[in-house]
Amino acid sequence: MTDRILQRYTRTDRDDSDPTANDLGEVDDLGSFGWLRGIRDRAIMLEFRKRDGNSVAFDYGWLRKVEFNPSDGIKLYFGGDTVVKITGRNLNQPIRPHMQLLRGILTHRVLWIQEASEPDLLQAADNATVIEAIACS
Repeated sequence: MTDRILQRYTRTDRDDSDPTANDLGEVDDLGSFGWLRGIRDRAIMLEFRKRDGNSVAFDYGWLRKVEFNPSDGIKLYFGGDTVVKITGRNLNQPIRPHMQLLRGILTHRVLWIQEASEPDLLQAADNATVIEAIACS
């Protein structure tokens, strides 16, 4: 009887034998950024993907300050005087209910941020979140 109670409270709906279900199924690809689905999920690192294929990631634990200016973009201040500047369109607009880039960064739900390619910049809808540039200094 104890085993059944334990199984009932520890059972998950995921099949742990399928690695893709655990690795890929918990992130929504929203085009410009990846969003962790689980309400309690938090990212450990934030990856910045450049359009040339290069990327860099920083530990969320080192994120000291976030500034948002609609006309200037988002600035992320990490320990060691590293500043990441994200410029683009609709950086604080919801893509889906309760899903927006700035809010996701503040709550550590954003796993990666991707610069848009030139064709994507031209074809993006007016209300889409589009990352035009990511600069690290």
